[in-house]
Amino acid sequence: MSLFGLSFFVLALSYFLTVYSRPAGVHLRNMDSFIRAVRQVEDSNPGLSPLALVRALRRTAGHDDMMTIHFLGASYNHSDAEVLETAILNASSFSFFDKAVHHIVTDHGDERGVVLAPDGSTVALAPLLLGIELGLKTKVEGTPADGIFPLTLGRTLGLSFLSLQDFPPSYRLGPSGCWDSLDHPKVFKLSRPATPATDALINGGMDGAILGVDLSNLTASEELPALSEVLKGYYGFILQDGQGLDAVSSHISPRRREISRSILEPLDLHSQVMETLALVWKLEKTEWIALDAGVGKAVKDGLQVFVHKYWDCPQIISRCQWRAKANRGTPLPLSLPLRFLYVHHTYEPSSPCLSFPSCSHSMRAMQRFHQEDRGWSDIGYSFVVGSDGYVYEGRGWNQLGTHTRGHNDIGYGVSIIGNYTATLPSRHAMDLLRHRLVQCAVDGGRLAANFTIHGHRQVVNYTTCPGDALFSEIRTWEHFRE
Repeated sequence: MSLFGLSFFVLALSYFLTVYSRPAGVHLRNMDSFIRAVRQVEDSNPGLSPLALVRALRRTAGHDDMMTIHFLGASYNHSDAEVLETAILNASSFSFFDKAVHHIVTDHGDERGVVLAPDGSTVALAPLLLGIELGLKTKVEGTPADGIFPLTLGRTLGLSFLSLQDFPPSYRLGPSGCWDSLDHPKVFKLSRPATPATDALINGGMDGAILGVDLSNLTASEELPALSEVLKGYYGFILQDGQGLDAVSSHISPRRREISRSILEPLDLHSQVMETLALVWKLEKTEWIALDAGVGKAVKDGLQVFVHKYWDCPQIISRCQWRAKANRGTPLPLSLPLRFLYVHHTYEPSSPCLSFPSCSHSMRAMQRFHQEDRGWSDIGYSFVVGSDGYVYEGRGWNQLGTHTRGHNDIGYGVSIIGNYTATLPSRHAMDLLRHRLVQCAVDGGRLAANFTIHGHRQVVNYTTCPGDALFSEIRTWEHFRE
C-alpha cells in the first residue's frame, strides 16, 4: 500500500472503525425499537422540536467531528442541549441510544450503530440522522442545504476510495452481513473485512440524503413533523394487496436506490466527492494529501463501482438474511457470461408477497419444497423477485441452478413470487427484473450483452410457466425471442 493510501486508511479508520469495547446491550437492534425510543423522549418532553432532539442524539453519540461542526455547528453550543441530554440519560432507552447511534466495527467483524429496518435492509443511524438534522436546520434556520451530500455519503465514499486505492475498485465498498436473528436482532456480522463504506453506511447515507432533502423542501406553511413520525413514515409503511409499490408515490425505504439516484445523479458526483475531501483535508490540516496524483482516478474508479452496485443493481436480499438452509450437495460453478434468462412464476406461493417477512417466508417454503419434495440440493431459482421492492438470492450469480430442465448451465432462472396465469405482477416487480436485474447482470459480466429472454414454457414442454398473463407481457420485452 502506498504512503498516501496508508495515510488515508488511518484517517478513515479514525472516522469509522473505532473498536467498541463496551458490552452489548439488551435492546433489539431494529428500526422499530429505535423509533419507540425516540417517541419515548418526545412524549416525556412535550413541545420538543425535532431539530433539538436530533442535535441531542448527536451529542449523546459524540458526533462532533470538525466536518460535522462545519455544517451543523457544535451540538453542545445550544441552550437546550444539556436539558435534552439529561432527558435522554434519564430515559430507559438511554442504553439503546448509547450503543445504537455511534457507528463502529469490532475486531471480530461485528458492525454496530446499525439497525435492521422492517424492509430487511440494514441501516447505519449516524448518516441517516446527520441528513435529517441538516434538512431540519435548513428549514428552521433558512441555511443552505449544501452539506447534505458531504455529511451523508460524500465523506464516507471519498475516504473509502482513497484509503483502499491500492485494492481493486470493487473491494473499496461494502460489505453487507447478516443478523443473528430476524425476530430479535442483536448482532450484525459482516461477510468480510469492513471498508469505511459498508453497505449499512451507504444505506443510511442514501436515506439521510432523501429525508434531509424532503425536510429542507417543506413549505413555510407545513409544520415540522416529529422525528419519530419522519422515521415511521419512511420505514413503517404498509403495502396494499393488489397495488404494492405501484400505488406508492411517497418516499419509502424500498425505493431508496431510485430516489437517491434522482436526487444525486444530476450533481457532478466526482466534483462533489473531491470538494468534500478537500474540506476534510483543510479541516484536518492535511492538505498535503491532495498532492497524490492518484486521487482523482481513485475517486473516478470508485464512483463507477458505487453507481453500478448501489444504483444500477437492485438490492438483493442475501440467503442468510432470508434464513436459507445450506445447500445439501456440492455447488457447481457456472461458466460466465450466460446467454439466456428464463422467466418463471412460482405458482405456489400464489399471492405476491408485499413485505420482507412475507417474502422471506415464501423463500423458505419454496426451498423446503425443492429440497424435501423434489429432492433437489437447494432452492432451484437463481433469483426470486418479490413485490416488496427487493430481489431475493437463490443460487445466485455463480452457481448452477435447477430451474429450467436441460438449460440450467446456459441461463439464469428468475421467478416472480405469485401465480400470473390471469393477472400480472406489479409494474415495479417486473421492472426490477426487466431493467434493474438485467442491467446489473450485463454490466457485471454475468449475462452476455446479446442475451435472450425465454419464458419457462418455451424450452420445457410440460409447463405453462410463467403463466399466460406474464408470458404475454414478456413477449413485448427487449431481448425476448420466440
